[in-house]
Amino acid sequence: MLQLSIFLENTKGRLAEVLNLLADLGVNVRALSLADTKDYGVLRLMVDSPEQVAEELRQKNCVVSLTPVFVLEVPDEVGGLVGVLNRLVPEGVVVEYMYAFVEKAREKAQVVIRVRDNQGMEKALKKLGLN
Repeated sequence: MLQLSIFLENTKGRLAEVLNLLADLGVNVRALSLADTKDYGVLRLMVDSPEQVAEELRQKNCVVSLTPVFVLEVPDEVGGLVGVLNRLVPEGVVVEYMYAFVEKAREKAQVVIRVRDNQGMEKALKKLGLN
């Protein structure tokens, strides 16, 4: 899947401004993560039609990139995430970052994972039967 990464200045109201813009565009944000540095933040989003949303945001002068990520279902229970990670570690998967969300209609959590080696992750997922 593709994740939107929007670079934001660390200024008063900038996050709200971008989220209002997304709402005005009719974009349903499925998951998000916000990380900051001293001068800027990175808003990572999972949305439907990320390529189209990225283009619309660029037309509104937002700095946006698309990043391939994996979205895995994990049991929504104690130890659910670590159980999946413990299976990926021996396969050589290196996680760069992750964030999670819970789907209302499912009994599983969804975890967005960015890894160092996409092909290695695809191979591990197939071998382990994970989705």
